[in-house]
Amino acid sequence: MYRHLFSPIKINQLEIKNRIAYPALGLLYSHDRTLNHRYYNYFREKAAGGAGIVTVGPVGIDFIGSGLLVISLAEDAAIPAFQKLTESIRAEGASPWVQLFHAGAYSHPILINGQTPIAPSPIYSNYSKTTPQEMTKDDIRVVQNAYIQAALRAKSAGFDGVEILASGGYLITQFLSPIRNQRTDEYGGSFENRLRFPLEVLTALRATLGSNYPLSVRMAGNDFMPGSNTDAETPLIARVYEQAGVDALNVTGGWHETKVPQLPMELPRSAYAYLSLNIKKAVAIPVMASNRIADPQTAEKILRDGYADMVNLGRVLIADPEWPKKAFAGLAHEIRPCVACSQGCTDQVFSGMPVFCVGNPRAGFEGERKIVQTISPKKVLVVGAGAAGLEAAVTAAMAGHRVEIYDRADDIGGQLWLAGAPPHKQELLEFIRYYRAMIHKYAIPLHLNTEVNVALIQQKQPEHVFIAEGAEALLPPIQGIDDASVLSAWEVLKNSPLLGKSVAIIGGGAVGLETALFVAAKGTLNPETLHFLFTYEAESPERLRELMFRGTSQVTVFEMLPKAGADVGKSTRWVLLDNLQRHGIQILTGSKVKAIHHGNVVFEKEGKEEQRQFNHVILASGSRSLKRLSIEVQNIGIPYTVIGDCIRPGKLNDAIHGGFLAALSLQ
Repeated sequence: MYRHLFSPIKINQLEIKNRIAYPALGLLYSHDRTLNHRYYNYFREKAAGGAGIVTVGPVGIDFIGSGLLVISLAEDAAIPAFQKLTESIRAEGASPWVQLFHAGAYSHPILINGQTPIAPSPIYSNYSKTTPQEMTKDDIRVVQNAYIQAALRAKSAGFDGVEILASGGYLITQFLSPIRNQRTDEYGGSFENRLRFPLEVLTALRATLGSNYPLSVRMAGNDFMPGSNTDAETPLIARVYEQAGVDALNVTGGWHETKVPQLPMELPRSAYAYLSLNIKKAVAIPVMASNRIADPQTAEKILRDGYADMVNLGRVLIADPEWPKKAFAGLAHEIRPCVACSQGCTDQVFSGMPVFCVGNPRAGFEGERKIVQTISPKKVLVVGAGAAGLEAAVTAAMAGHRVEIYDRADDIGGQLWLAGAPPHKQELLEFIRYYRAMIHKYAIPLHLNTEVNVALIQQKQPEHVFIAEGAEALLPPIQGIDDASVLSAWEVLKNSPLLGKSVAIIGGGAVGLETALFVAAKGTLNPETLHFLFTYEAESPERLRELMFRGTSQVTVFEMLPKAGADVGKSTRWVLLDNLQRHGIQILTGSKVKAIHHGNVVFEKEGKEEQRQFNHVILASGSRSLKRLSIEVQNIGIPYTVIGDCIRPGKLNDAIHGGFLAALSLQ
């Protein structure tokens, strides 16, 4: 079905079985720079899932460039542990590669025992919140030698290839960039001088590793940083890499500091494939595409249309390591989705915490959370077809239990439909696609439009009940809450009613801000219309931009806390706030709403009472658990487990992981 995706490819003399690579991603599963069982289990599953290349990394080449949380090949003593890992990956049919890196100015002092990071120039880093020391000539030679020695250790440990990280804003990127390299010696200034450091590293690596050993570079297609390298310069850099003996180029997007989103849902699927094509036009060696390649159809199209020779599936293979096997077998609909939420991966890494996955409860817990076939199948009744109930039902069915699902709604999904309604959040609806496929695969009886009560449970006589009643919108204690102008965020996201020219949102948490975007996007240009108008120059660029972000309603958000979006993930909060600003949404923090009367909102800000008039007022002040059935079932003598929001309102990962673990605990 995916002829190009599953065709072999050669990198140097090494044949890779397909065009799928798992790229290096920070995991933070140890605090002593060494591998452990969690890493072994994680990478074994990535290899077993069918990827052609599995890249371990980033792996530090020295201490000051990687710190305490990054696994390291800085000493010979690390070789046996990495050898065990390469053998495990190879045994599962994948080619083990390693990515070597030095963070440069991005090293956090707290993670390098209080030392000051080193970099090309002493320019303050917004990422590490410190000013690095300028590297001396001796520092340069020491670091270059560290690359060579780490690569030799990688080769000794059995890695099939070595990749050098030269993207993301790390050390090599800092040497290449005129905004981070302001040296006046032969390593700074001109384009050729800024290339000198990476060129010397790559030339030495090629000579040391031998001509037949695969060597690749992870490079930026565009730094997306004002004043730094763009996609006009990166093809020239790629040619230099190729001339230095590099065998493949792994193309990604910009720096961690960029204000252009690199990973979240706002980035369309495969949006940065154009960067790999730009590099591919400049070189003759294989090129890999990266970033938001979520589904097999997209991956196949990238290869078929000549954008790249291979595709990187990073977070996608965290969400479902068996993505390649399922695609090859024609079971793409059964792939557990990566929805680009960033909550379990990027947010965790940026917070110095170990990676997990919101939608895959086993990611990072491969050794502990195994689904084992039961020897005593139970009759299981699941009440509620939201995320928690669906995950519990599917997991129990996988383990061999006899499961039935009940829900009072006319479709599965619960609050997923609400979560997937705002702009750029449609990826969340992929979970519904996945659970539909699993219900079909395991032939789980599904009873919709059915209100479950104690009588029904007693009639069915299950051996265990999972109760996932969910939650409902919380109505805050505000005078006039029953005003005709008032709607709940849940009602707005579900039914998308006609709204007036001025709309107030009460509540500036994640739900309130996403609802504000949903409302503000009404009446704006859709992508197809924008493309048409731009193609035929029907409107000026300025007017098109206005039409993109100014719709039918002007939106104001009231938040009583001093900061809006406090419950939004670290790596995506700035993107959300950016979009709110683009849509002209006003956020009034430190503002407590006291009353509503005929659309007139009375609120207190900085000790003063103010009023504003709106056509509609939308309540987004949280939710509360539904506990009717979970209370009634206590006295009927049938074992049950309460899961999801009816325990307490939580995040999506609480629902999915909770449902999974509850099903796993069935005896």
